[in-house]
Amino acid sequence: MEFYIPIIGLGVAVFTLIFLVLRTRVHVLIAMLMAAIIAGISGGLTISHVIEVISKGFGTTLGSIGIVIGLGSMMGRILEVSGATERIAYSLVKWLGQKREEWALAITGYIVSIPIFVNSAFVILYPLVKALAKKGKRNVLTLGVSLAGGLVVTHHIVPPTPGPLGVAGIFGVSIGSMMLAGAILAIPCVIGITLYAKWLETKYPEYQLSDAEENLQQVHQRYLEEKANKPLPSLFLSLLPIVVPIVLIFMNVINGMVLKIDGFAGQENHFYFQMFNFLGSPIIALAISVLLAVYTLMPKVSQQEVIEHLESGLKTVGIILLVSGAGGALGAVLNESSTGTILAQYIADLPITPVLIPFIIATLIRIIQGSGTVAMITAASISAPVISHIPDINMLVAAQAAVMGTLFFSYFNDCFFWVVNRMMGIKNVKQQIIVWSIPTTIAWGIGLCGVLLLNFVM
Repeated sequence: MEFYIPIIGLGVAVFTLIFLVLRTRVHVLIAMLMAAIIAGISGGLTISHVIEVISKGFGTTLGSIGIVIGLGSMMGRILEVSGATERIAYSLVKWLGQKREEWALAITGYIVSIPIFVNSAFVILYPLVKALAKKGKRNVLTLGVSLAGGLVVTHHIVPPTPGPLGVAGIFGVSIGSMMLAGAILAIPCVIGITLYAKWLETKYPEYQLSDAEENLQQVHQRYLEEKANKPLPSLFLSLLPIVVPIVLIFMNVINGMVLKIDGFAGQENHFYFQMFNFLGSPIIALAISVLLAVYTLMPKVSQQEVIEHLESGLKTVGIILLVSGAGGALGAVLNESSTGTILAQYIADLPITPVLIPFIIATLIRIIQGSGTVAMITAASISAPVISHIPDINMLVAAQAAVMGTLFFSYFNDCFFWVVNRMMGIKNVKQQIIVWSIPTTIAWGIGLCGVLLLNFVM
């Protein structure tokens, strides 16, 4: 019986976590800490040792991702208030031409949601959706869902978005590898949602917005007036803070692969590799990005105003940092106790590849409580200590599985579900599900295939 106590304890811990989040006023941070305490004690740790492990796990996780999350949020805020986001969208629409607006918006969403929070990005860009729908006589559902699809996929998969960063820290994979794999796996998911969005034009050919039409027109008019008085930055300067850190981090990842080749073995101390090892570290790369954003996108803005924008960006990530740290604490407790080892023995014998365990857990928690960030952090916290005991497991693939699972069936308990549907004036529940819940599930299915293919390759 003692053999099963850790597993039963983990079940009680997860149930407690979900119950407290759904049915009580206890915040998810406290709920995760309570779950960690239950899992630790049932796993054979003393109370004092549990607290010690929680503190260590919390600190270790934030030590690897905390600064990066903060810098990414500051960069995103500058892109948001400077108009760089709109410039990227307008330029892509102009390049791709009429009748391809949905692809321009999907690509825009794919790019801008890497540094900017998904809800803010959709609200900022939705007036453009309205303008394009009116000017090009396009279906607003097709354009709106294409934009939202591009936004939601990279928001869930590609760092420096906080959720994927937290998962990378818990699984112990490099942020550069997480970015590269996520950016590639996100492409077919975005394509799938955009093709579905084009089908919506056929299903609802005469779609008309609800009574909110006039109000949204007024919002759009104010938007145009603001932009008339505030010139947008150039496309080059708009993309620079996004592209530079990605290139630097990717170069560092590629150099790491090159150094494993026989001909380059022992060249780690060469100036070239040392330089990109420094510049390509996520902290330095994103610090450079923030400086580029401040001095190129807001060159004439006062010091006080710039600092206010940067600090307002930091305010949005405080709770995400705490939840990510709590997830790391829960994972550390499971790793320190006997629970992870015991579960690993059972999972290794299951008729599925173990990398799907975080995918399944993330999917279930996403359905239950709605938040993609909480779902992926929880799934990573539970599964990482378990599958790390199984030989021949690629932790990068497992981390991608954890973030992919959270794309499943966005519905009523997901705040972005309401942002998308309410902005487009959709009130019918069935139509809300068809318009947004189904496309996210399509992306989830495509993402699952991508994870399995990546697992096969690696």
